[in-house]
Amino acid sequence: MNLNDFLRQLLGDQPWVDPLLDIISIFAISTFCLLVVIFLIWLERKVIARMQDRIGPNRVGGRYGLLQTVADVLKLLTKEQITPSGADYLIYNVAPILTVMAALLVWAVMPFAPGLIGVDLNVGLFYILAVSSVSVVTILLAGWGSNNKYALLGAFRAVAQLVSYEVPMIMALLVPIILARTMSTVGVIEAQTVPYLFMVPIAAIIFFISALAETGRTPFDLLEADSEIVAGFHIEYSGMKFGMFFLAEFISTLFMSGLFAVVFMGGWNIPVINLILSAFGLQPIDLTALGVVGSIVGLIVFFTKMFLVYMVFIWIRGTWPRVRVDQILIFNWKFLVPLVLALILIVAVLDKLIPDGTSEIARASFHLASNVLLAFITLEILRRNARRQRRIQAEQSMAAVEETENVTHEVAEAAHAH
Repeated sequence: MNLNDFLRQLLGDQPWVDPLLDIISIFAISTFCLLVVIFLIWLERKVIARMQDRIGPNRVGGRYGLLQTVADVLKLLTKEQITPSGADYLIYNVAPILTVMAALLVWAVMPFAPGLIGVDLNVGLFYILAVSSVSVVTILLAGWGSNNKYALLGAFRAVAQLVSYEVPMIMALLVPIILARTMSTVGVIEAQTVPYLFMVPIAAIIFFISALAETGRTPFDLLEADSEIVAGFHIEYSGMKFGMFFLAEFISTLFMSGLFAVVFMGGWNIPVINLILSAFGLQPIDLTALGVVGSIVGLIVFFTKMFLVYMVFIWIRGTWPRVRVDQILIFNWKFLVPLVLALILIVAVLDKLIPDGTSEIARASFHLASNVLLAFITLEILRRNARRQRRIQAEQSMAAVEETENVTHEVAEAAHAH
């Protein structure tokens, strides 16, 4: 019995029960997403500070600065709300709200634990991709509605990045969909006897890189790029309207961490332990059959995995430099997209060739071997391409040196003749 079934038994079969439970679910998920950002900002500032040999927040809220983010939120809430003259009032003010709404809506299909999910859609992953695409429109609205050429240029550049990296992210998600044979987030979790992170690691890496770009995190943080384009599309925003864009960014980053945990790490399930138990002839742990206890254990497992992935996001932000916009697009279209297309072809063909009844460990081994082979071929192609580029650069340098020597010699001869 999950939590919704328990509440239905408690409240009865009245017509108003289902709408009430839906409202409670929406309120609970939205409140969690909005409040957890306060902790995430504090966590990120403290972790990055430690990476950079600093202390981080240590004044407001005691020696650990626990209330520093609360103070920042109060400051943003009390600042004057300004609308620039000449801006489109409706579009300018609606864009931050739509950004937060899009970031919250995707959590409706996030499976926190057995029975703890807003709605288990049979096209849950498709729903996530569809709703997350709204953020592209909101960024363009913010840049256009601000009536500022720098904001508009920043919006165009951000949209180019987001649209480009949606392609490899969607294709990387096709790999677990093919393996699980379902688009339901719960179905993908239940299908992972072996975590897809160990089964198709290339798909997991491509998805993670694309998630970094989609959320505008380092090294793909050109969406604001304050050192290059005056803070990007939100340059004209201040106060809480400015804060709402970063609220959406943190919510989206945590969601991508949770989605990675669901799609590639088994979500609330414990696939590795179940494999070990099965190898010794013991009964695997079925959290769904454990009722409330299973939901609590699943919730702990899911949050552990999600925050482990989020820590990698923080780690990359604290250590990697920003990449140029041309490098970002070249890396996407000339490397990630061809690689993920080859991966989809290999996974689809190989999974079709594997006979029915093959054990999950053997199936995972075949896919892992194909990923290792693809990685080796990719690295070899990159190595040969880099060697060819170095040879071309060396030839160009030698030609330039020879041309300089010839010019110098001609000038010397002309001076001598004079």
